[in-house]
Amino acid sequence: MNIYETTLQGVHVIEPLVIKDSRGWFMETYNKIKTPQISCDFVQDNHSSSAYKGTLRGIHFQMPPMEQAKLVRCIKGAIMDFAVDLRPQSVTFKKWFNIELSSKNKKQLFIPRGFGHAFITLEDDTEVLYKTDNYYSQEHDRAVLWSDPDIGIDWGHPNPILSEKDKNAPNLNSFIEGNVVV
Repeated sequence: MNIYETTLQGVHVIEPLVIKDSRGWFMETYNKIKTPQISCDFVQDNHSSSAYKGTLRGIHFQMPPMEQAKLVRCIKGAIMDFAVDLRPQSVTFKKWFNIELSSKNKKQLFIPRGFGHAFITLEDDTEVLYKTDNYYSQEHDRAVLWSDPDIGIDWGHPNPILSEKDKNAPNLNSFIEGNVVV
């Protein structure tokens, strides 16, 4: 298992060792001992299915005390996955990192607490699995507008398919009070 740092502190790309033979393949998707950079205990697994290419989910996060770190992988199809730094005190505040995750490349993205998460599907019939280190809380669940100009993500798709929640999400600035996200 290889782990690579990204341009955002705490965000890591994980490339599992894939063992292939005539029957198919095997890989470890997570091993706490082999991934000391991921210092959390996962408590929930989530599975997302998107029927169409161009489906955008995000930018999602949870407010304190229910923040979530995520370990994301695509098990069918392909996505462009995004981590957005939502920590106002960070030197990379409002910056983002993206990487293609697919069933073919088997890469994963670790996103620590304090970051927003989003992805857009690159193929029809795409499925994503992700682990979280905290439970889902509807009360603490938030979304930042996918097209927030202060973040400036180029999604590579002019008219993404969005949920009502994501269409109507506020800009990040509406969550900033002083030097904290509220």
